[in-house]
Amino acid sequence: MEASHENPLRVEKISRLLRNFAIPSIIAMLVSALYNIVDQIFIGQSIGELGNAATNISFPLTTICIALSLTFGIGGAAAFNLTMGREDPERAAYYIGNSAVMLASCGVVLCIVAHLFLTPMLQFFGAPDNVLGYAETYTNITAFGFPFLILATGGGHLIRADGSPRFTMACNLTGAILNAILDPLFIFGFGWGMAGAGLATIIGQFVSGMMAIHYLFHYKTIRLERKHLRPQWQYIRWVMSLGAASCFNQLAMTIVQIALNKSLTYYGALSIYGEAIPLACAGIITKVNQIFFSVVIGLSQSIQPIASFNYGARQYSRVRQVYFLALRIGFVISIASFVVFQLFPRQITSLFGSGDALYFEFAISYFRIYFFFTFANCLQPITSTFFTAIGKPKKGMFLSMTRQILFLLPLILILPLFFGIDGILYSGPIADGVAALVSIVMIRAEMRDMGKKEQV
Repeated sequence: MEASHENPLRVEKISRLLRNFAIPSIIAMLVSALYNIVDQIFIGQSIGELGNAATNISFPLTTICIALSLTFGIGGAAAFNLTMGREDPERAAYYIGNSAVMLASCGVVLCIVAHLFLTPMLQFFGAPDNVLGYAETYTNITAFGFPFLILATGGGHLIRADGSPRFTMACNLTGAILNAILDPLFIFGFGWGMAGAGLATIIGQFVSGMMAIHYLFHYKTIRLERKHLRPQWQYIRWVMSLGAASCFNQLAMTIVQIALNKSLTYYGALSIYGEAIPLACAGIITKVNQIFFSVVIGLSQSIQPIASFNYGARQYSRVRQVYFLALRIGFVISIASFVVFQLFPRQITSLFGSGDALYFEFAISYFRIYFFFTFANCLQPITSTFFTAIGKPKKGMFLSMTRQILFLLPLILILPLFFGIDGILYSGPIADGVAALVSIVMIRAEMRDMGKKEQV
């Protein structure tokens, strides 16, 4: 019992704790984003806009993998830290064990489903005929990596909850470096094109996943035994409840991505740009935006163990400190990203291959309009994760759905009816602005309630 009071999450300075968790977490998320970015760059350089469009078409499957990872990764980590904060290590071990088993099971199931329904699935995602073949080649290979991608991503959160954020970073970094080395070798050296990019990706994911598995069987703060690995609904249900917000946020991104692809294909065909240019540009914009959100989400995830433990221990002042410190850092990141997106859209697009004048015209408009409210885009993910961390998954889930489902999806479907393809671009900043306002209203109410609990 003595040791629990010496837990750094309880007594360490908040700024130092956040730094120790945030830096490895952000690096780990950035490295995960590099899997897709590196593929996109090399595919764009070797195959061109059709290759870029193909990776964009297959991207919803990656977001589904991440959704499953976050459900049992963030959910399991939050349940573990909240329970440890209440000084119940035996129960906490079941949350880790059950989460690890569910991560592995979901990866295998998704791999099988993807192979059984590959072509109709890609067509549903919006693949036109001239892109479908490239998307099939790429996804048919990358699907084999889904179990390891889910284990590496979700397991990373469980590892971070054990106080080892640097090992999470090492898992992701090792896989990404392998991918970056093998991509040019397989694509250009061996001439394998899309298949080479897919193969390089799954090799990196396999190594990262195996590292995560090894750590989970050598947990530091608790000892995992066979009984902890037997799935039990009472533990899985709470883990899923806590991970639901992050899961729904990713699933919402998947739904929006599919609707976006279909809308860009349809309205692109009616415009001067045609079908392929909007799809290719959307693929680039999605991957670049993933870099920004990797930093913000890495920051938001780093507050989870700190906020969860201290909320469980009823140290509410420390809970507030970590939220507002993360938010200040998030605004700095968001404002810097806004400046880059507004000033250098052509240079960023050029990294992913060449194109004609129409290609760059659309890409530049896409960057400047769609990302206009980037400076406020840290609010929603940080606040949503915060609600999950303090054991209020319903609020976190609602907030995670605001931007994607409640605002962005309807706007993508409605605005193009009046403004054509430009309506799709303007849907982004409108949804971002409204989602930020909702976040402010919800967190102010929560902070008032927390202040009342402190006075009791």
